[in-house]
Amino acid sequence: MIQTILIASDGSEGAQAAERYGLALAKPLGARVRGLTVIETARVQSLRVASLGVAPPPLEALEGFLKARADAVCQKLGERARAAGLEIDVECVSGTADDRIVERAESSDLLVIGRDGENQAWRTALVGPTVDGVLRKTTRPAIVVPSGAELGGPLLLAFDGSPGSSIAARLAVEIAARLATSVHVFVDSKDKGRAASRFDEVRKLLGPLAVAGRETSSTLGRPDVKIVDAARSVRAGLIVMGAFARNRIHEYFLGSNAAAVVRTSPVAVLLAR
Repeated sequence: MIQTILIASDGSEGAQAAERYGLALAKPLGARVRGLTVIETARVQSLRVASLGVAPPPLEALEGFLKARADAVCQKLGERARAAGLEIDVECVSGTADDRIVERAESSDLLVIGRDGENQAWRTALVGPTVDGVLRKTTRPAIVVPSGAELGGPLLLAFDGSPGSSIAARLAVEIAARLATSVHVFVDSKDKGRAASRFDEVRKLLGPLAVAGRETSSTLGRPDVKIVDAARSVRAGLIVMGAFARNRIHEYFLGSNAAAVVRTSPVAVLLAR
């Protein structure tokens, strides 16, 4: 059961999308909300060491700026939560962002984080290093929210029969029931018989849904592309899937389909563990 949601934010436009999404989800779930922002001390520490005989600059002003900015992020997130009628505990900590987020997420049932952080405009990858680090290290379910994503519409459950997708099915039932929305089940299989078996399996996991359930399968193309296309076609507000496929090698690495869906989806993605 989702009782506590942690929203990680750096105050950027992408992080604000995660703030809105997390708060919108917390209200119908009746979940307690925690907020977190991290002061990246590595930025300052890297300038403390003289290099090539050049002395480092005075850093007090930079440290003060980073602290003031983090405090402003906390304040705005708190104001946004209270405006939505929610109580929130907001914390500002120092350290490496992904490590601190992972640590704080351990005491929450669900983590919500923006896919597109403050350095989005300057990076070449589709997912920033903080989000990538968090998703690789955390043991908690996490929702990754792209810029512009909003909560609304049905849930798309991508089911492959893995332990993670079984957890995803249970989370989909809980969230859909609280949101009073439908669950659209997508199964990718090159064998129609296997697809039918997977649908039988997921029906047992979903049980007697209080909301409508729909099913579709596909046999051609890349699974990640088909999952995103299916979410678009049903106008889903959330894709729910396991973080690891059936043939995962090690839990440190995200499944290739999960990683690809997170990178390309215009819809928020919940990775279940």
